[in-house]
Amino acid sequence: MELKNLELAKQLRHELHRYPELSNHEVWTKQHLIDFLQVHTNLEVVDKGAWFYAVYQAGKGKKNLAFRADFDALPIDETISLPYASKVAGVSHKCGHDGHSASLAGFALEVDQKGSENNIFFLFQHAEETGDGAIECASLIKEQQIDEIYAFHNMSGLPFQSVNVIDGVAHCASRGMTIRMEGTPAHASQPETGVNPAFAIARIIEEIPSLTLPEKHEGLVLCTVVKVDIGERAFGIAASKGELLLTIRALYENELNQLQKNLVKIAYEEADKYGIKVSFSYTDVFPETLNHKESNNRVRKICRTLGITLGELTEAYRASEDFGHYTKLTKGAMVFIGNGQQYPHIHTVEYDFRDELIETAVELFKGIAQVE
Repeated sequence: MELKNLELAKQLRHELHRYPELSNHEVWTKQHLIDFLQVHTNLEVVDKGAWFYAVYQAGKGKKNLAFRADFDALPIDETISLPYASKVAGVSHKCGHDGHSASLAGFALEVDQKGSENNIFFLFQHAEETGDGAIECASLIKEQQIDEIYAFHNMSGLPFQSVNVIDGVAHCASRGMTIRMEGTPAHASQPETGVNPAFAIARIIEEIPSLTLPEKHEGLVLCTVVKVDIGERAFGIAASKGELLLTIRALYENELNQLQKNLVKIAYEEADKYGIKVSFSYTDVFPETLNHKESNNRVRKICRTLGITLGELTEAYRASEDFGHYTKLTKGAMVFIGNGQQYPHIHTVEYDFRDELIETAVELFKGIAQVE
């Protein structure tokens, strides 16, 4: 990677880090990235509202390859001392999306200056943390007939600057599930005259261990109780309303769907038993992220050619990623570049993206871009 381009990418990363924005609010971030590309490249930029992409045209008959970076931040305070520390209270780039976007922008500089054998689409995506972004941006796949799509995530616990792959599922599917129950109020001295949802909610929680038994499933299945909220802080009134918040998660999306169906079934059964109204809502919905072996093999080949340390992961990450929306529509792979085995983990206050990963990602992407 050209030194000038690397320095520009690092500077961009630090600028993005100073002014982080939460999912679906990335107005400044998106425009700053667009401005960077328009100042430093001749690439066509296509503004899609909350997200955008840039294009390098190699010509008709060439492959259409897409590379994706996310650019939203997290609701976490910046507590470590950095010369480019977040200036936004309660918000910081503790997942490294500033580094992902700076790396993709650095890659765009290199392709713009040196060319590519294929048509390259540089996809800058909003709202990965909430699962809202990729489901919108996936329209690019069909509109531009994308043959393959790639992305990387920095990951602690892996050797520094190593590139790591896994065939098949790379990230579990998950979603936030809220079960709302409503009975009727009563005086606390006469609870029998009302309908209290506490017992129905307790029954659902009681059933969770049996619903997630490992021997009943092909892959990992989890149901985590996030919050139980029943009644009011009023000791003269029996509870009449309640919410149960769960995060449901599974290695395979079909088993996640079955877990959800089972929870809904139990909730309806308990509601009928007690005469309770029940409703459901879902948020932070993530598909399984499925990597295609053919795409991973391209990554493996480039690593061998460039002398990059290659790791083979044996288990999918439990944490979810919305990149799976893309690989439902075309071939592709999410790869993981190591922060170091002892480096602070993402989503913690001690974490900061390591600038050295920018060049690793750019060189990897450049290699993929030239593959026939």
